Amino acid sequence: MSSLQKEQYIELAVGAETCAIRIEEIHEIIKMLSITDIPFSRPEIKGVMNLRGKVVCVMSLRSLLGMPDEPETRATRIIVVRYREEYIGLIVDRVNKVTTYSEIHPPSEGHGHYREAFFQGIGQQGDELVGILKLDEILGG
Repeated sequence: MSSLQKEQYIELAVGAETCAIRIEEIHEIIKMLSITDIPFSRPEIKGVMNLRGKVVCVMSLRSLLGMPDEPETRATRIIVVRYREEYIGLIVDRVNKVTTYSEIHPPSEGHGHYREAFFQGIGQQGDELVGILKLDEILGG
């Protein structure tokens, strides 16, 4: 049994896809705030927000994963993650739950529509399989 299996994850949804982020990579989860547009930025960058005096870049996880953006709903959240000594906000459609996985499988070809590189593994809980996102790949790509 690997040490990964006892780690906790936040399970989230983008469109019909469910994925997860290691809880230790998450600074906080907040409701949508007003986001200031940055002219001429890449399409996945939605702008910046003020988080208690810190300017935080906000990106769409849908865009980063190659999915079209959708209008926000009451369930839309911003997951603020620590990445290379900075905070980055990721807009997700919904945060489902905190969870652990009984097994972590290596990422394999053909999970959903995403590139394998986006995942550090596939978490399994019963019959459910959930891709565990690799923030370095998604944000550094």
